Amino acid sequence: MAAVPATRPAACIPAEVLQALDQGRCGTPFEWLGPHRYDAGWYVATVAHGATAVDVLQNGETWPAQRLAEGVFVAELAQQPQDYRLRIQWPAGKENISDPYAFAPLLTEGTLHAFHAGELRYPGDILGAHVLHINDVNGVHFSVWAPNALRVSVVGDFNQWDGRRHAMRRHDHEGVWEIFIPGVKAGALYKFELLDRNGHLLPLKANPFARQTEQPPATASMVAAPLSVSWHDAAWMAHRASVDHARTPISIYEVHAGSWQWNELGQPLDWDALATRLIPYVQAQGFTHIELLPISEFPFGGSWGYQPIAMYAPTARLGSPDAFARFVDSCHVAGIGVIIDWVSAHFPSDEHGLRDFDGTKLYEHRDPREGIHQDWDTLIYNYGRLEVRQYLLGSAMHWMRHYHVDGLRVDAVASMLYRDYSRPEGEWIPNKHGGRENLEAIAFLQSLNETVAREQSGVLVMAEESTAWPGVTRHVHDGGLGFSYKWNMGWMHDSLEYMKRDPLYRRYHHHDLTFGLVYAWSEKFMLPLSHDEVVHGKGSLIARMPGDRWRQFANLRAYFGFMWTHPGKKLLFMGGEFAQYREWHHDRPLDWHLLDDPLHRGVQQLVADLNSAFVHEPALHRCDHDPEGFQWVVGDDTHASVYAYLRFGGEGVPPILVVCNFTPQMRRDYRIGVPEGGLWRELCNTDSAHYGGSNVGNGGMVRADAQSCRGQPYSLNLVLPPLATLLLRPERS
Repeated sequence: MAAVPATRPAACIPAEVLQALDQGRCGTPFEWLGPHRYDAGWYVATVAHGATAVDVLQNGETWPAQRLAEGVFVAELAQQPQDYRLRIQWPAGKENISDPYAFAPLLTEGTLHAFHAGELRYPGDILGAHVLHINDVNGVHFSVWAPNALRVSVVGDFNQWDGRRHAMRRHDHEGVWEIFIPGVKAGALYKFELLDRNGHLLPLKANPFARQTEQPPATASMVAAPLSVSWHDAAWMAHRASVDHARTPISIYEVHAGSWQWNELGQPLDWDALATRLIPYVQAQGFTHIELLPISEFPFGGSWGYQPIAMYAPTARLGSPDAFARFVDSCHVAGIGVIIDWVSAHFPSDEHGLRDFDGTKLYEHRDPREGIHQDWDTLIYNYGRLEVRQYLLGSAMHWMRHYHVDGLRVDAVASMLYRDYSRPEGEWIPNKHGGRENLEAIAFLQSLNETVAREQSGVLVMAEESTAWPGVTRHVHDGGLGFSYKWNMGWMHDSLEYMKRDPLYRRYHHHDLTFGLVYAWSEKFMLPLSHDEVVHGKGSLIARMPGDRWRQFANLRAYFGFMWTHPGKKLLFMGGEFAQYREWHHDRPLDWHLLDDPLHRGVQQLVADLNSAFVHEPALHRCDHDPEGFQWVVGDDTHASVYAYLRFGGEGVPPILVVCNFTPQMRRDYRIGVPEGGLWRELCNTDSAHYGGSNVGNGGMVRADAQSCRGQPYSLNLVLPPLATLLLRPERS
């Protein structure tokens, strides 16, 4: 054992600092803990409450530390401490570790300046918790933004959740705190413990940049290992970047992963099981993409993920980050894209989350007229704060870079665009020009879409936007928001209102199905029949159809035929494809037993066939966003509730004639004009017995007469099945 210098260790640290260290109230721990020179030599100070002894080990020598306070130990050395270790005697045994306070800061001034200016492209690569190897020492680097905190510590299962043990280094100007803790490994649970500017202890906070969490209802962050998945999707990624998505078929199967299907034990499927079951199902149904309701970790299951806490972490409910990456990779290998719902409009008020993060309104607004969502009792991000915008942009890019996701559906965009969204007069604050537009949110959304377009070619960004805001899908440089697609909420509302009416009265609401074509090309639209349409007492799609059981199914089949042939990309929530009767509920699986019924199987087969036609017939998708891709043939037959239109795919592409009869009356000798003579093949008849219909039709083939009709040089004399949609295509040699 080395000789102990005669100087008393108490002279190294002033009494008031010693007390602050012992009580966990020192905001500058790196000025006192670890190795330091002082007048009489060198000392190493450490905090280890509950320890019975601490020694400093260096070059084969042992330097015993003296206890200067309940948890503060100081060892004096005769030589400069280098590459030393701490041996701590706990009641349960000894621990031999490197000293976290012996490591220099890892965040550079350039990085910190970029963070403060909101210029870090990938802030999640810097902040949070990252497994590192420094100077032959393994450990984890923790960092967090908390500019108004007096002291920040890392607490976890590696230090008995004691906030006095690992107080962090503060970078004053930027308000970022950091520490490298040797010996901590992937899988460790942790949070941040903060004292506010007045020294009051705050609730423990999860890491905003956490890449993994423990499974709810537990709320700790988890140190994530780097992803170890072997990707096999290079061909998919290259193709994604090369195609014009506006001219390709996009048919999305919207999925709540936790309730799609359960296993034999009555538990939700994890990511690996979903890869085994969901992907083949989606392939068989012909969808091009899966859209997942939010998978960023969220505390309340009843929010369906729309109140996320950890914007960089896939929910632990369904498996590890590696498992989610494998799921995406498997989708891509199978030719299926993956879109995730992404929530940047608000965050929950759970105390372990972003609310009052450092004792102040850091991520949210100070004024509740700007900072609180009254509809959901959630908090609104302060988009004007550069660090907050950077946090959100970094999250979006994280899912694309690390998990190869193919798109984001941005939730509740309307609530972001308007300062008075769902607020009575006098309970909102106008913008600097006196208007209702949220200028900071607009700038954020434009930045998001520009960044994705620049750095992730081929990735889609879709807006759930329910108002008449102009230019949602217009390029940013032309004054738009820059989204790839906008959900067509007007089409959804009008068409469902029409379909739920008794066919006897549909003649009085004929415009409900024609009005959507008035504005169909004002934006690039997605036609959504989403989860929101089958919850909160609205009933399922099939339950909203009028009439007896046969008519309900016939109505739904005819409606799907209309939807899949209407201009716009498609989205259908799970269960709709086989006409689930019950409303969806997040705490139970879909009613798969219904497929024992031929009528339900018939709807399922119809959706698969409509997807096949949508994908393989260019006229049904290539000009979705071009008025030249659509032409009314019959749009004014209100008495018969018949609609007929042509879809075109450009030069050399055969057109598709669509005829919808939304009454239960079969109509013979119904003449419809067409642009070409010869034989026309019946591609799909939603009344086919194959789908559970009455099998009224045209024998599969009809010859066009040289008889003009409604401005077309030829015409077809058709039988229109009851409550049905027909698709016909000319046979070209």
